[in-house]
Amino acid sequence: MANSKKFRILVINPGSTSTKISVFEDETESFSRSINHSKLELEPYARVWDQYDFRKRLIKECLEDANMKPETLAAVVGRGGLFRPVISGTYRVNELMIEDGRNAYGGEHPSNLGAVLAFGIGWDYHIPSFIVDPPSVDELDPISRLSGLPEFPKKSLFHALNVKATARLAAIDLKKKLESINLIIAHLGGGVSVAAMRKGKVIDANNGLDSGPFTPERAGSLPTFAFAEWCASGKATLAQIKKRVVGGGGLVAYLNTNNCQEVEHKIKDENKEAKTVYEAMIYQIACEIGSRAVALKGKVDAIVLTGGMVNSSYVVERLKEWVGFISKVLTYPGQDEMKALALGALRVLRGEEEAKIYPQIVNQE
Repeated sequence: MANSKKFRILVINPGSTSTKISVFEDETESFSRSINHSKLELEPYARVWDQYDFRKRLIKECLEDANMKPETLAAVVGRGGLFRPVISGTYRVNELMIEDGRNAYGGEHPSNLGAVLAFGIGWDYHIPSFIVDPPSVDELDPISRLSGLPEFPKKSLFHALNVKATARLAAIDLKKKLESINLIIAHLGGGVSVAAMRKGKVIDANNGLDSGPFTPERAGSLPTFAFAEWCASGKATLAQIKKRVVGGGGLVAYLNTNNCQEVEHKIKDENKEAKTVYEAMIYQIACEIGSRAVALKGKVDAIVLTGGMVNSSYVVERLKEWVGFISKVLTYPGQDEMKALALGALRVLRGEEEAKIYPQIVNQE
């Protein structure tokens, strides 16, 4: 009987210069808007968190203009932020989660607003608020946590929302239960996360911000001594160093663009530097995929490629050349974060999954 009821869900996904909102009727998106924020509008706010009232007001105005009645909603779900390590799942927004967002527990990021925006609108209309699979999902095996220096343990930070959602799609296409298969899932966007998933759990993954292959705008893993010397030289502040490696690294550093299509046009025009840099990025991604095959002891049911870069046949074909010997390669171009968030809330509303209480920590034994 529970599954016969239709649920209307508001989805909120805050980005650096926009707030995306959607309304879903069960699995179907019935309304979508991207509220853009100019640099001038955001300038008065010293921190991302300070934008809460501003963004909430715009969301409510947008819903009102579209004649969307919030009181008809069954739930509000926001994008998860850089929170404490948790196991995968759908979480009710609670006071500690909001406090961690306010204090930027895992760092400053627009996604930290997702939970509090969902909670604020949910509070106003007496409806539950959730987040789904935040980037801090942590299911790593104990041996994958050591970095080489005890002062710097490896932290789980990857594109968990899209990785988990795409894994479910792959399991359906493989006609197997997710809990019975091993997958290597590569999220390829502005940032790159390559995850080894063993029977539904991500046992190893590179940190999507500061390790792994270089990406369209991130430096990835760097030569330790040379990087340490540069950091200690006094030529850049901590903020400048972070901006250089996340936002100013990868294709941006080499070719002054983060646009893969633009780089591929340069390659077609026989730009040798563009081809070398692009091929190097793809090669590093392939090597990261290969290392995840080791994490799964070679027992890989499929390699799954997802994210914006997978729209490029150039990238996909090159990766297949490098890693096709490991296993079959499945492709799911782009990502649908809004639907992934809606489905996470829907599973709870339908009683298919129980909402977790933040922070629910993975058993690392």
